[in-house]
Parts: sequence; C-alpha cells; structure tokens
Amino acid sequence: MHNPGNTIPERFPARERFAAGAQYIAGRYTQGTSGRTHAVVDPATGEEVLDYELAGAADVDAAVAAACAAFPAWSGATPGERSDALHKLAAVLAERAEEFARAESLQCGKPLKLTREFDVPGTIDNTAFFAGAARHLQGQSAGEYSGDHTSYVRREPIGVVGSIAPWNYPLQMAAWKILPAIAAGNTIVLKPAELTPLTSLLFAEACTEAGLPDGVVNIVTGTGKEAGEHLVGHPDVAMTSFTGSTAVGKRVAEIATATVKRIHLELGGKAPFVVFDDADLEAAANGAVAGALINTGQDCTAATRAYVQRPLYEAFVERTAALMESVRLGDPFVAGTDLGPLISHAQRDRVAGFVERARAYARVVTGGEIPEGKGAYYRPTLVADAAQDSEIVQSEIFGPVLVVLPFDSDDEGLALANDTPYGLAASAWSRDVYRANRATREIKAGCVWVNDHIPIISEMPHGGYKASGFGKDMSTYSFEEYTQIKHVMFDNTAVARKDWHRTIFGDR
Repeated sequence: MHNPGNTIPERFPARERFAAGAQYIAGRYTQGTSGRTHAVVDPATGEEVLDYELAGAADVDAAVAAACAAFPAWSGATPGERSDALHKLAAVLAERAEEFARAESLQCGKPLKLTREFDVPGTIDNTAFFAGAARHLQGQSAGEYSGDHTSYVRREPIGVVGSIAPWNYPLQMAAWKILPAIAAGNTIVLKPAELTPLTSLLFAEACTEAGLPDGVVNIVTGTGKEAGEHLVGHPDVAMTSFTGSTAVGKRVAEIATATVKRIHLELGGKAPFVVFDDADLEAAANGAVAGALINTGQDCTAATRAYVQRPLYEAFVERTAALMESVRLGDPFVAGTDLGPLISHAQRDRVAGFVERARAYARVVTGGEIPEGKGAYYRPTLVADAAQDSEIVQSEIFGPVLVVLPFDSDDEGLALANDTPYGLAASAWSRDVYRANRATREIKAGCVWVNDHIPIISEMPHGGYKASGFGKDMSTYSFEEYTQIKHVMFDNTAVARKDWHRTIFGDR
C-alpha cells in the first residue's frame, strides 16, 4: 500500500449535503418511502458516509408524474432554449467541479486525479457538446419523392425516459443518459446505483441551479428489484436506457418489452488488446497497464485480454508486469495515489476468486494479493498462459486483472479477439497501417482503438455489438436513441379524386 502519511485528507461531507434525502423529484430533495435504509460506504476506509431512505414504488410514481407534468413545456421549448439551458448547466458544473470530484472519489474510491482529470472534465465537455447538439436535430431533407407530394422527416421527443445507471462511473453515466434525452426534448427519471447516488443527485441539483424546469430531471435512489423494475415497467415511461451487466440487461429487456418500450442497452465487455509482432513494445505495455487498471479495472471497456504475437510475448509479459508493480495503491484523496480500492469488499473478493481459481490452470505473474489494511484494495494482477476457453479469459471480472495469451498468425489473433460473447471495445497495436486497418474491420466491437486503449470523446458514439448490447451514448448518434422519427407528407395536387383511388373504387 502507498503510505498516505499522517495527514487526514478532506472528504466530501455527504451526510450534511443530503440531510434532506437521497431522492430528487420535481426540483427538490425528498426522503424515500420504501421503509428501508441503505448506507453509502467509502470503499477506501470501509466507513459509512451516508445513511438514506431508499426509494419505493411510490417515489418512482411521483418522479414519473413530475416528468410527465414537465414534458409538454420542455418538449415544446425551442432547440435554442434547450441549448441555452445546457450551456448554463455546463457553467454550473465547471464552477462546482471540485465538489463533484470529491463526491465521486468518496463514493467510488477513485483517486482524485482520476475524478479531477477524467470523470468531471469529461462530464462538463459532454454537457457543452449536447448544448450545441440540441440545435441540430435534423431529419431527411424535404423532397417530392412521389412526384405529387412533398415529404420531410421530423425528429420528435419520445416522452418520459426511465434510465438506470451503474456504480462504476456514476457521474459520467448519469450525464450520458440525461444529456441526450433532455437535449432532444424528453424528460427523465434516473435511478443511479444505490451504492453511488451522490453525484447523480448533485447533477440533478445543478440542473435546477442552471434553470431547467422542475421535473425535467428526477433522481430516484433505490434497489434494482424494487425501484428499478417499477421504473422500467411503468406505463407512463416511453423508453428505458440501462447500463450494467448483460444478465441484468436481459431482465430489463424482458420487463420493458411487456409495455413495448424503446430500449437502449449498454452491457458487459471483455475487451481484447491485440499486439502484433511489429508493435512498439513499450507503447503497448504502457497502454496495457493503463487500459487494464483505469478505475481499478471497473470499466466495461478496460483491456482485459491481451493477445500478443509470439515473438513479443515474453518481453511483453515481463515489461507489463514491471509496470504493474510500479503502480501505487493508496487513499484516493492523497496525492501520489495511482490506484484506489474496488467499489466494495464483496467486489474485491469476487475478483480475488477469479484469480485464485486461475492458479490451477494459469500463471499469476504479479499481483493476485489483497494488501494489508482497511479498504477494498486488490493489487494489479497479470495472469499468463491461460487457455482461451478458461473462465478468466471468457468471463467479465471487473477488476485490476489482465490476462495475456500468445498467438501465431494474424488470422489466429483476430479470431481469438472475437471469441467471447461480448463486443464493446477492443484495440490493435501495430506499425503497419494495412494490418491495423484489417483489425478495425474484422474485430466485432463498437469501438476499436489503434495504438491506444480507453480514450473517449463526446463527438463519437459509444456502444456495443453482440452481448454488449445495442444503442449509442454520446455523439449526435445518441439522438437516434432519444427521438422518434415522423414522416410528414403533403399533397401538392389539390385534386379531390386521386388517380390511386381507382384501386379502391371506380375506374381511371
């Protein structure tokens, strides 16, 4: 463990900030009505930082009712008016950036350098992007496609969106769901993970501060079984967006289809990291460590399966292990900390279980240990020589664990990269543009990086193939998720008896 010294770092005062409750409905904080409480725990210390009343079905109903009431005026606002509101929101978020960073670090265990340099700035940028994109809801150009009519396409808001966000990136995932929905004129009820509600609540509060009407953005913090399922199945919710595991995504889809809702699913991943024998070894090793360990590996796009062509294999394993051993674990609020804890002791033990079982069939090169002390920490771990069909290669671990396997031909490397049910993200490492371009074509994933792994930008879409779900976050492509397409057709002839009427009555 990195030694934080004797200084007690300042943490976000969660109890004081959310004394009024952990629900945000119609522009104000309220208490939940389920009759049950939940504790937000600082995973770096194991200490409870907030006890709050969980949302029940009545809270979901109230939030949906508030969103329904706000929908007519918000959907009727001009694109410019919605754009102005989001520009103000971006400014509020920028003013409160440090507060958001500390709240995110407290509830997730992320080092402050990650929340300050990635989570919060990324969210502000995403807000600014959708402020501009709100003015560009475009359809197909008008034209006389039948000869006798003028047709054009309208993009219209869907209605109330009911979204569920995960615990690994609570602030960014809240923004990814809220921003395109409201920029398109919808209203929203978001259920954050009950482990990590703090920054979602602060985001909704910032929306009110920026002047968004009450009820446009609502937060209900409850369990998936009670609040989540009730939200997804609510008859007044027109669309559901879910980010989380593939198993839970299947349940969300099952509930949503019963009321014929629009569904957007961003699910699990098991990203391949394909290193060809002409790659820059130092760049690939650095990229693998950063791509595998970001957010303590709790990232559905994290590098999890490194396939390295045999001439570079042993050197890659050696260099990657050395870099992993240099990573400093420690208190997220202390300068010098590179890696924080996992989200909970339960998640840490789950990750450790994967590694312990792998010892029977693979080589743990470095890591594979729970360090002494408090907190849900786990050392960065490199596993080599596992079989392609083994559990540690095929299953999503969601922790600081990278598995490395060798391959011989390019055909074999690309086939191995595609050999899991998932298809969210991948990367290819090569100096040969034709080799890299082939990889981008043949790897079945929603995002393929070349000579890098992890960076995302607001202007480009994020979403998966196969069991990683469907639909896109970020970018103008996300408007396709949050708008309905309407074809409008005008008759241009002013003729009462149309020629086509003869197919129903009379002759030409």
